[in-house]
Amino acid sequence: MTVQENYELNIGPQHPSTHGVFRIKVSMNGETIEDLDMIVGYLHRSMEKLSEERTYTQNIPFTDRADYLAAMSNNLGYCLAIEKLANVIPPQRATVLRVIFAELQRIASHAMANGTLVSDAGAWQTPLLYMFREREKILDLFEMTCGARLTTNYMRIGGVAFEPPAEFYPLLNDLLGELPDKIDEYMDLLSTNEIFIARTKNVGIINPKDAINASLSGPALRGSGVPWDLRKADPYCDYDNYDFDVPLGLIGDSYDRFMVRMFEVKESVKIIKQALNNLPLGMHKTQIPLALRPEPGQLYFRTEGPRGELGYFVVSDGGPAPYRLHIRPPSLINLSLLKQLAIGSSLPDAIVTLGSIDIVVGEIDR
Repeated sequence: MTVQENYELNIGPQHPSTHGVFRIKVSMNGETIEDLDMIVGYLHRSMEKLSEERTYTQNIPFTDRADYLAAMSNNLGYCLAIEKLANVIPPQRATVLRVIFAELQRIASHAMANGTLVSDAGAWQTPLLYMFREREKILDLFEMTCGARLTTNYMRIGGVAFEPPAEFYPLLNDLLGELPDKIDEYMDLLSTNEIFIARTKNVGIINPKDAINASLSGPALRGSGVPWDLRKADPYCDYDNYDFDVPLGLIGDSYDRFMVRMFEVKESVKIIKQALNNLPLGMHKTQIPLALRPEPGQLYFRTEGPRGELGYFVVSDGGPAPYRLHIRPPSLINLSLLKQLAIGSSLPDAIVTLGSIDIVVGEIDR
């Protein structure tokens, strides 16, 4: 006769498997998860409230720190929201530069997500280091353009802060030439790795109905086979003029979410090449008042960040600072299904599922 042992287990609030300062309280029955509570708030910095006391431009650095693995994408979404609210039109050159940097950020973010997932799955460290190698090259491009690697503060209301230096473009072209072959190399390494396949295939399956009902977005949604990408569905920055595909998963497991990010890197390379070929001459920024004062009103603007739908709800009362700012973070929404996915599974499988969802706690705890 087997005697089951019931106990509670804490993962976090600081643990390498939690992808940030985040706590999971797990009720176990032997090796099986019976219940799971997700406890957030350890990283809360009140940036949405702080934004009410700073000008629209001064709030841009807060968006860096919401998702510190995709600062460019967060900068972009916020600036686009304020531009629409204030009727500011950026130059065409600035729009194309924004696309280049947003897609570079997507590649860097996906490299981090997939590299750490391989590590969580216990395959081996080589793919992690390979993916970090490519990410470092992108961070070098960021640094030479704006002086920062992580919290870039590069986008501006009306355009971008600086023109990329002359040496930026040759290095970018070299990277674009290497990346497709590198992605094929990673796929060859992992598609036949028995450990990685066993740890990710049929683990954390999200069916399309559950994904839609939970308002998932990004690779977490497209991994379940739902073809929803805001760059196609609700284009911004002239994404409707770019030729690219939307990769989809087949069954919605952790492996599918991993592969969607892999293929999205190739699509981002295609987008950046098209942007470089169509980069117009002209100014990189429209001049705006130092203390921008949009007319009273409110709006919600959304973009397709690396983790999914990143939305900004902004209210203006006609003053130099937002009356209210609220961020719709994809990490928080995508995390909502973890409990459903984890119950009935083992603890190691729950960690892999969490890694495949790809959360950043900074944007959960705004």
